Amino acid sequence: MTGAFRTPTGGRIDRARPVSFTFDGKDFTGCEGDTLASALLANGVHLVGRSFKYHRARGIVTAGSEEPNALVGVGRDEGHYTPNLRATQVELHAGLKAESQNRWPSLRHDIGEINDGLGRFLSAGFYYKTFMWPKGAWDKLYEPFIRRAAGLGRAPLKPDAERYAQRFAHCEVLVIGAGPAGIAAALAAAESGKRVILCDEQAELGGSLLHENAVTIDGQPADVWLAEALATLAARGNVVLLPRTTAFGYYPHNLIGLAERVTDHLASPSPDLPRERQWMVRTGEVVIATGAIERPLVFPENDRPGVMMAEAARIYANRYGVKPGERAVVFATNDSAYRAALDVMATGTQIAAIADLRSKPTGPYVERARAAGIPVYDETAVIGTRGRLRIASAILGRLGWTSGETVICDLLLMSGGFTPNVSLFSQSRGKLAWDEGLGAYLPGTSAERERSAGACRGLHDLAEVLEDGFARGAEAAGGSATRGFTVAATPVGNEGFRGATPHERKSYNVKAFVDFQNDVTTKDVRLATQEGFRSIEHVKRYTTTGMATDQGRISNINALEIVSKALGKAVPEIGLTTFRPPYTPTSFGSFAGPSRGELFDPVRRAPLHEWAAERGAAFENVGLWKRAHYFPKAGEDMHAAVARECLAVRSAVGIFDASTLGKIEVAGPDAAEFVNRIYTNPFLALKPGGLRYGIMLREDGFVMDDGVIARLADDRFHVTTTTGGAPRVLNHMEDYLQTEWSDLDVWLTSTTEQWAVIALQGPKAREVLEPLTEGIDLSKEAMPHMSWRDGTVAGVPARIWRVSFTGELGFEINVAPSAARHVWEALMDEGEDVGITPYGTETMHVLRAEKGYIIVGQETDGTAIPDDVGLSWAVSKKKRDFVGMRSLDRDAFRAAGRKQMVGLLTEDPTIVLEEGAQLVEHTAEANAPASGAALGHVTSSYRSSTLGRSIALALVKGGRSRHGETIDVPMPGGRVAVTIVDPVFHDKENERLNV
Repeated sequence: MTGAFRTPTGGRIDRARPVSFTFDGKDFTGCEGDTLASALLANGVHLVGRSFKYHRARGIVTAGSEEPNALVGVGRDEGHYTPNLRATQVELHAGLKAESQNRWPSLRHDIGEINDGLGRFLSAGFYYKTFMWPKGAWDKLYEPFIRRAAGLGRAPLKPDAERYAQRFAHCEVLVIGAGPAGIAAALAAAESGKRVILCDEQAELGGSLLHENAVTIDGQPADVWLAEALATLAARGNVVLLPRTTAFGYYPHNLIGLAERVTDHLASPSPDLPRERQWMVRTGEVVIATGAIERPLVFPENDRPGVMMAEAARIYANRYGVKPGERAVVFATNDSAYRAALDVMATGTQIAAIADLRSKPTGPYVERARAAGIPVYDETAVIGTRGRLRIASAILGRLGWTSGETVICDLLLMSGGFTPNVSLFSQSRGKLAWDEGLGAYLPGTSAERERSAGACRGLHDLAEVLEDGFARGAEAAGGSATRGFTVAATPVGNEGFRGATPHERKSYNVKAFVDFQNDVTTKDVRLATQEGFRSIEHVKRYTTTGMATDQGRISNINALEIVSKALGKAVPEIGLTTFRPPYTPTSFGSFAGPSRGELFDPVRRAPLHEWAAERGAAFENVGLWKRAHYFPKAGEDMHAAVARECLAVRSAVGIFDASTLGKIEVAGPDAAEFVNRIYTNPFLALKPGGLRYGIMLREDGFVMDDGVIARLADDRFHVTTTTGGAPRVLNHMEDYLQTEWSDLDVWLTSTTEQWAVIALQGPKAREVLEPLTEGIDLSKEAMPHMSWRDGTVAGVPARIWRVSFTGELGFEINVAPSAARHVWEALMDEGEDVGITPYGTETMHVLRAEKGYIIVGQETDGTAIPDDVGLSWAVSKKKRDFVGMRSLDRDAFRAAGRKQMVGLLTEDPTIVLEEGAQLVEHTAEANAPASGAALGHVTSSYRSSTLGRSIALALVKGGRSRHGETIDVPMPGGRVAVTIVDPVFHDKENERLNV
């Protein structure tokens, strides 16, 4: 089908390059440069969708991203399918397949249209009143039906096959919006030599200049001036131009989120290109030049296909060469609508009448319309429309009349004035100010380093817009330059764009829509006020007005005016809802970027991962890390392998990859004071060369993390954390450093991946390490437990810590990750004669449990203080302050009966308790059901080859006072009796540790 409504000439489309596409399976032809919306209109298609609640027939209303009705699904297959795209932004390309949404079995014959007849029962808030009864009906009746009916577009059936990219960028000036104000701002800012980014959501930069056909700027036609201005910007090395790029979010400290559509407009995109690229731009200054949005008028049956914004019809006529209809009625409140009527008339559309709410309108365009023979009716409104799948007639009535004249038409253009687009300014937390003269909110007090320019701050005269943009751009770049622009055009003036109070005609038989997408009517808004809602935020949530994909950009002001009239209050007293990111719906793909599949949850591999994999290690996930769980030999299961590894460490020597421990370097003149405050232990007196175990608390006094800290120098510490806690600990430290102790001169650096750590543990550890070490005396006297030294191991620079998490003589060898395998293999070779054995995390857990060492997050449950887990010795009694110190003084932390860490021994030594199992009082009946309050729970449980039996650690109420008592653990198969004992099962005197 060819474009029967395509004008013979004009527009920015390439008529020599026809483009074939389908809509709902039907073939159409458009032109290169069309949007899906303009191509459908060129083919005479106005019906494009169904509304959310009533399933009413809906057509194209706007030409921009604020489009509420023309939401379509686009994609060549399920792996390349995206629902809810705005047809006004979908660029046409060969082979494009689009489908309408929210209809069944077809767009023309939708069974859901029955809801329209039930409208009196589906008013605002009906769900709050309906779904409460009968009792129990929600699960079986309401929820399944609502879930099937909810939503607009369908979700794709297969994963998205496209690729998405992300980029961080910096600039001195970011200009958002490339209309006349934005281009002028970019020109001014670029002259300073500072880095400038200019972005716009449209495929072409230019904004309103793209559809101006009777304007000259500085003596040149608008399109020529625009082309030269863009060429000037493109030629500058300090300017980045980003078309097809939406500024979707304004975040604190001038961080702006941009979504760039990279390949959606291409028929055969390169596989090297992503579909979308998300930019996170940190900028010094922002110029917001987002223009203004034409406001719809509220009148009965104002939602039929063929009812369109007047400026949108002008855009389709001038930019896309589309004749939007055969015979049109224009409903106006301002002179701009007359300009649109004349431009649409030039395409061959007959303008049957202009109904103007104003009394005796005058102005250049009004007079031109009259001179062109267009009937103009002042103090007249559209009081109704007729038509099913497209408007067939409009009823015009004098203000105050209940009946009027029917005018045949297939197009109705409406203009209620222009609303400055303040969405991004509102996102920046700037305060808006009501302008009674314009009937709109304007940017007021700023919260960020930004300024608004042009129509988004209430200016509409083109010369003023250009001059304002240039001045704001120069200001953003640190200057104060101004420039005059000579504009030749029939003046409209700011007054010609002013908004007007929505016209209403009360009727119980028709619907006048405020929010097209969500089917919110004037009755719904008034009902909200009758139900007692006074805040516009509450009205919004009760009615869902302003909650459509345009976030109320075309409905908010009309809703405010209706609430204002209903309550008898001025609009500023009603307030305004907050605009929140994203500015327009933004794909999940752009937020995910490359974080998909295996990259969704990135796997971090330790430097010795490949060595372990080559030896057949079984791995487990610990945080983001893959860690060797155990090293099975032929015929061994996990229990046999772990038993062998444990005995090797206790009798000879084991080797363990501890590289995944979190590592943070704390440096600066106040480093010691900072570490002293963040940990419970005293650190000011720790000398360089010393190590100290540290406990970190939250503000509420509960254990947050632990680790060993080395003092490298007077002004430098090496802090270790648990494997999974490293990001949390660094964030905790940064938070205090920036918000509480900003006076401290300290720097924090994550060094987790800068050090590989090889733990050598066992009575023969020194025997293996000593021959490979130079520059360090490893003797007990020269290097006691909890000390560190620098030297070389196997010819590699190393930092050796004498520390143990097994209770045996132990050394941790810190080397560069690139040298880790060399050192590891040298240790393996040296220890071969004494039976050196690699061991994994499961063995490490068993060995530390035998010594009663805790693991934060296992022995602690978020409610444990140091004393609960036997670490009161690690809490300084002399320090003036540390994080959580005051919380430890709470009475609840000294109360009797707190859960305390204990050891458990089962009566039957072969039974291994289940971790997490509850503990209850003992009873002689093995099969008696559990009763009474739980005493606590099992935190760790293992089979100990060292002791030849099972062991467990637990948190038990009053645990330390109950040593020797018997309690029960309910388990599958019956109760298991256990004896409460000291949590240290092996070498209580630490004799093996200090050799």
